[in-house]
Amino acid sequence: GGQPRNVQPFSDEDASIETMSHCSGFSDPASFTEDGPEVDEEATQEDLEYKLKGFIDLTLDKSAKTRQAALESLKSAFSSKILYEFIVERRMTLTDSIERCIKKGKSDEQCAAAGLACLLCVQMGSGIESEEIFKTLGPVLKKIVCDGTASIQARQACATCLGICCFIVTDDITELYSTMECLENIFMKAYQRDRDTNGVSSTHNTVLHVSALLAWTLLLTICPMNEVKKKIEMHLHKLPSLLSCDDLNMRIAAGETLALLFELARETDADFFYEDMDLLTEKLRALATDGNKHRAKVDKRKQRSVFRDVLRAVEERDFPTEMVKFGPERMYIDCWVKKQTYETFKEILGSGMQYHLQSNDFLRNVFELGPPVMLDAATLKTMKISRFERHLYNSAAFKARTKARSKCRDKRADVGEFF
Repeated sequence: GGQPRNVQPFSDEDASIETMSHCSGFSDPASFTEDGPEVDEEATQEDLEYKLKGFIDLTLDKSAKTRQAALESLKSAFSSKILYEFIVERRMTLTDSIERCIKKGKSDEQCAAAGLACLLCVQMGSGIESEEIFKTLGPVLKKIVCDGTASIQARQACATCLGICCFIVTDDITELYSTMECLENIFMKAYQRDRDTNGVSSTHNTVLHVSALLAWTLLLTICPMNEVKKKIEMHLHKLPSLLSCDDLNMRIAAGETLALLFELARETDADFFYEDMDLLTEKLRALATDGNKHRAKVDKRKQRSVFRDVLRAVEERDFPTEMVKFGPERMYIDCWVKKQTYETFKEILGSGMQYHLQSNDFLRNVFELGPPVMLDAATLKTMKISRFERHLYNSAAFKARTKARSKCRDKRADVGEFF
């Protein structure tokens, strides 16, 4: 090896990029303490906060590459740790940085900034702080979503961010309806796509329509019942047209939205009747048993799985309950509303979803989990599998797999020898 370099963190552009490129310490909260010598938690927290302050400063850097890397590193930290106290003191600075990056950045930087805005509101929860963040960022997000000259990826990220941040704030019913209308104006263009002869609503825009539809569906779950009825009347007869879309994600989004609309309709009216039920169930059954040779096997498998559940929801009013484990706790997802909400937050939190379900007060309120379960260090240690035990388990599993595959290979190989 060569001589070691003395790199001052955050001192210049090259050093900052190198420092920010991999923020592996944030990827898993357990990585700070797992199976190593005892660490001074206060010193570790100070070190973490020092790094985060550096990343916040770098969101104002002249280099777009540096700004984007800083945004991505902050996203990793916010998704894997609860940093409420740290963020409260720097909320205004973070909001200003995000606003500047969304307004002036290019596509990738705008996407990263929109993702950070979501996580900022998730950290703050549904309080005054989040309201102020949304008052600042809401108009900027709407402007990008409706801007036909902006990149599709940036508009898609801003549509998702708009839905999630509005869901978290939710106090102003007028703002809720305004946001839903903004998202409706985007995805409703997909209804006319087949009839559009000018090619304006092309498949190029489909990803944007999918994100807008899913964000709108999330907001529908917190609407008053009288507004829910209006939206069901407006969209229930139009949504089935999206089931014929060439894009798999649009078909799935439309199917899951239909299942959720039927669930809400039956909650508001036990005798709810849908006129075109036979035609709809025929479409759903075709998608649940699709054998189209022109589609990839993975896509067909995913589509069949989703539409079997959608068909059961529409036809039989049934939902296949799922169980989510996090730490010592269990959560049952037993309806489409809960499933839609869980999938949305899982998408933005990624591997940090379980940690936030355990520790984030806002998310625990959303899923009615009560206050966080407090566990002492001794209990946590008994629950944790050591690195050595994991190694033994993986070795045994690997050997069993190898033996099973060897038998299969022997059977296949026994068809004659060629020399």
